Amino acid sequence: MNADGPATAETLRGLLDLTRPGNTVAAGVLTFTGAFVAAGVDSSAVAVVASVAATIFATGAGNAVNDYFDRDIDRINRPDRPIPRGAVSARGALAFSVALFLGAVVAALALPLPAIAIAVVNLLALVAYTELFKGLPGVGNIVVAYLTGSTFLFGAAAVGRLTDSAALVLFALAALATLTREIVKDVEDLAGDRAEGLSTLPIVVGEGTALRLGAVVLAVAVAASAAPYLLGTFGIVYLALVVPADVLMLAAVRQSFSDPSNAQRRLKRGMFLATGAFVTGRAVDVVGIDVLGVL
Repeated sequence: MNADGPATAETLRGLLDLTRPGNTVAAGVLTFTGAFVAAGVDSSAVAVVASVAATIFATGAGNAVNDYFDRDIDRINRPDRPIPRGAVSARGALAFSVALFLGAVVAALALPLPAIAIAVVNLLALVAYTELFKGLPGVGNIVVAYLTGSTFLFGAAAVGRLTDSAALVLFALAALATLTREIVKDVEDLAGDRAEGLSTLPIVVGEGTALRLGAVVLAVAVAASAAPYLLGTFGIVYLALVVPADVLMLAAVRQSFSDPSNAQRRLKRGMFLATGAFVTGRAVDVVGIDVLGVL
């Protein structure tokens, strides 16, 4: 028992590491955010829980299968990952990924048809990303950007508000900002990717061209962020929070031409701040409705 104990504990830790728990939990939070932004407190608790569970399972499964396909590269670049360090076998990682995918499917079955459709598309995209899209210049970036933004869309669809304007803008903002961040990250990893023979966007079109493209994409995202205020969906509190987020992200893009490493981290912080603006905008809206009801 004493001999098996440490090995079992290491295997369990390896399985947890395969899911990248920080990213997985964050994806679940984003789905919850999409549901809240779209419907406020007027939503089914079952639908919200099922959508968050499906997101967590699917994200964990995608991360695990990514480690399975990247196991040879990780032996060189990331020897601390579960498969290279021997905590989990390649076959075990694949079986674990399949189990998580099945969990995502089961959770998604409790949701409306549009949410199920998004879940199916995302599951296919997660599997195809590593094998088909990851090595294509720009395409892999677009897939990652869509998957990030779709967590908000999935949450909105789960509560029957797929066409909610705020949720759609949040989806677009998150996807476009993520696309810019993915491009900046590719510039940051330029030397290593070139040494490995990869064909990322900056390698194919050049570092400067890629960064300028990222800047244009982010400018579109920033313009879209004004829509909830201009359409009267959210008020001045939302605007007061989203403007600093926009400024931070625009400053990060400018910094990316000289310091892509710090720039992509600032972009991530700006994205979280923008998400907070949407959550706060909906929360103020909910409180305002309650106050009017009392009066």
